[in-house]
Amino acid sequence: MAEWLLILIRSLVLFFLTLILVRSIGKKNVSNMTAFEFINYTVIAILAALISVNIIKNLVFGIAALAVWILLPIFLEFTSMKSRQLHNLIYGVETILIKDGKVMEENLEKERLTGEELLRGLRSKSVFNLADVEFAIMEPTGNINVILKADKKPITPHDMGRKVAPQSAPQTVILDGNILNEPLCNMGLNQRWLNGQLQNAGVSLYNVFIGQVDASGDLYMDLFDDTIQAPKSQVKELLYANIEKCQADLMTYSLETENEGAKQMYVQSADRLKNVIKKLEPYLLR
Repeated sequence: MAEWLLILIRSLVLFFLTLILVRSIGKKNVSNMTAFEFINYTVIAILAALISVNIIKNLVFGIAALAVWILLPIFLEFTSMKSRQLHNLIYGVETILIKDGKVMEENLEKERLTGEELLRGLRSKSVFNLADVEFAIMEPTGNINVILKADKKPITPHDMGRKVAPQSAPQTVILDGNILNEPLCNMGLNQRWLNGQLQNAGVSLYNVFIGQVDASGDLYMDLFDDTIQAPKSQVKELLYANIEKCQADLMTYSLETENEGAKQMYVQSADRLKNVIKKLEPYLLR
C-alpha cells in the first residue's frame, strides 16, 4: 500500500477515534484547565499526530498508548469525585492570596507569584486598586477570584430595597439583513410587527446587521452603516410617563372640583393608580 494512502487512512481513523474519546473526557474550557489537564490533552494530540504520520509505526502500540492517556484520566476523574484527598492531589487546591485586605506573601512565594503578577490578575477582574480587595484566592486553574470590601462593592437593586423584573434571554430576530422567523414566533411576534418597528425607526431591513428583541418587546438594532444612529426604543418609558400623567391629572381634578363626591372619587382613583405605578416600576424602569 502506498505510504500516502496509509497516512490518509490512519489520519481518518485517528480523527474520529480521538474525537469520540476526547468527548468522553467531558467538556473542558481551555482557560479553566489545570496544568495536569493541559499536559494530558497535549500528550493526546502529540500521540495522535505521531501515529497519524506513521512515526509510531506499530498501530496497536500507538492506539494502546493513546487509550492510556484518555481512559486513565477518565478513571481518575471519577475516582476523585469520591475522594477529596485524591482530587486535591491530582488537580491541586486553592491558595489564599489576600485575606482581610492583607497580601499573604508566603502564599505568593509558594505559588511563585510576583507582586506584579498579582496586580495583573486583579486587573483582569477589573480591580485596579489593591486597597479595595477584601479577599483574593487563586484557583487550581491559575485564575484569581476577588471579593471587594463591603464599601467598594457596586450597589445593586437589592441593596436599595428595589424590586426588578426577571429577565429572559433576548431573541435575535434579524441577522445580516435577514429576518429569522423562528425566534420571532417564539416571542409571539410576526414580520408585520417587525416591519412596523423598522418603519418607525426609519431603518431599512438590509441595513440591519443584528436585531434583538428583549423580554419587554423592545427592539435593539446594530446597523451596517455606523454613521447612522439607530433610535433607542422608549416604549416602556413613554408608557410609564403616560400613567404618571394620568395620576397627576386625577390629583389636579380633585383640587379643582368643589363637588365633594367627585373630589373623593378623583383622590381614590389617583391613589389606586399610584399603587399600580409602584407595581409596574420594576418592569418599566430598569
